[in-house]
Amino acid sequence: MSARKFMALAPALLLGACVNLGAGKPPARLLTLTSDARAPAGATIAATPANTILVIEPVTPRELAVTRVPVAQGAGAIAYLKDATWVERPARLFRALLAETIRARGRHLVLEDDQGDAPAATHLSGRLEAMGYDAASRTVTVRYDALRTGGDGVITARRFEASEANIAPDAASVAPALNRAANVVAGQVADWVG
Repeated sequence: MSARKFMALAPALLLGACVNLGAGKPPARLLTLTSDARAPAGATIAATPANTILVIEPVTPRELAVTRVPVAQGAGAIAYLKDATWVERPARLFRALLAETIRARGRHLVLEDDQGDAPAATHLSGRLEAMGYDAASRTVTVRYDALRTGGDGVITARRFEASEANIAPDAASVAPALNRAANVVAGQVADWVG
């Protein structure tokens, strides 16, 4: 193939690599978490490491390590909710929601762990234990086991949980219920860290 023909075909080859030509259709919509609390635009906070909090992406069980919404179907059985796909992994979405909720309180400079190595006296980490739907009880639950490490090295642990019952088993019902429950948990954690 001559260089001229290759150059003429290059854009089509590159475009083909970006477009899904397989049988799988992209989801009609993607789910995300949005914070009920927002830091105002233009707000400035000056901070020292003493009043800086680093929010670390929580670890998760395997069923939350994907972009699907897990559905508990009895003891030891997990499925995924039809037509419910997160825009990214639930742990990253929850970390961003938690950071924004704490940030909106205006008492701390809040950093997320992918923002570099800025010094912070307080580290907030933990395990996002549950963020899904239970088919038997028709309930969504968000459960976060938090670890707060202070500048003095003291580690404090606390479990936070919020649930909503009587939720229909479809993405249009489960997604907003999960968002509300996640906001309740984030608010509880924000109160706890001060």
